[in-house]
Amino acid sequence: MSAGKLKLEIEQGATFRKVLTWRYGTPLAAMDLTGCTARMQIRAEITNDTVLHELTTENGGITLGGVAGTITLVIEPTDTAAFTWEEGVFDLEIIFSPTEVRRLVYGPVTVSPEVTRD
Repeated sequence: MSAGKLKLEIEQGATFRKVLTWRYGTPLAAMDLTGCTARMQIRAEITNDTVLHELTTENGGITLGGVAGTITLVIEPTDTAAFTWEEGVFDLEIIFSPTEVRRLVYGPVTVSPEVTRD
């Protein structure tokens, strides 16, 4: 199974929340994510060593929905308000075990600048 392409748009200063559901097969069934962990990094470019922002199940940025197959990505408004970059790239990996990691989605990220500020 190849990773899907997805464009993310983050509104600066607002809560970013995106819920994905991993479905597979015919008929479509939800992927059981029980016991899995996940990680996602945003970088300016694929080859750039600097991570602009990272979400993981360990840092609370990603919540997995077990048998429902849902993956919830969250970036708090205090974090998005601090973003000084406007574009990047990301990918999202699901870790089933130390020897089985699947890249679920990848793609561009844009930040829509905040007008209303404190």
